[in-house]
Amino acid sequence: METMGKLLSVNVSLPKEVTYSGRAITTGIFKEPVAGRVMLRKLNLDGDGQADLKGHGGIHKAAYVFPHEYYARWERALGRGPFPFGQFGENFTVTGLTDEEVHVGDRFRAGGALVEVTQPRVPCAKLAIRMDEPGFLRPFMAEARVGYYLRVLEEGEVGSGDAIARVHADPERMSVREMFKLLYHDEEKLEGAKRAQRIAALSPGWRDAFGEILARAA
Repeated sequence: METMGKLLSVNVSLPKEVTYSGRAITTGIFKEPVAGRVMLRKLNLDGDGQADLKGHGGIHKAAYVFPHEYYARWERALGRGPFPFGQFGENFTVTGLTDEEVHVGDRFRAGGALVEVTQPRVPCAKLAIRMDEPGFLRPFMAEARVGYYLRVLEEGEVGSGDAIARVHADPERMSVREMFKLLYHDEEKLEGAKRAQRIAALSPGWRDAFGEILARAA
């Protein structure tokens, strides 16, 4: 077991209606820190929810992780801050577990829960609403440090201050950032797509995306 990082904050929100550019939008992206310990279940954290269940949620996206190391870059770029925990819509604000260090398929013990990394995050338009920056998605995608989703293998309570230890490293050793860049910036790298498809924990949506790349090449 390799202790890598720490859970700085657990953040949740049920879907709620907000007004943006004169439109009413229902979203669960406005996460707020929770005091005490929270139960992490197969589909989400207690007190958390998603408005768009087609694009969010499900067993392969039960919780979203974003490294606190990336906060400062966006505070400087946007000339704002310091941002509160949960600013990027994440359930877990962590330190020591960046996209460069974590592999898709890695398993971690966090508090009483056992989780598995299933895919990088694909940001949607609601992140731009949360950041109050209409053009935010383009630079966020270009930065390719987007955080990642978890599948829950063992339910359990989690809370701020919990140590996070890697209990299994995926044999392909494809980092979250490497996989994101592979799909969105380096589609011609077919060997990478083949590697990605060998990761047993990879979510069905990302597996299909790499399968389409290989099918087009064939």
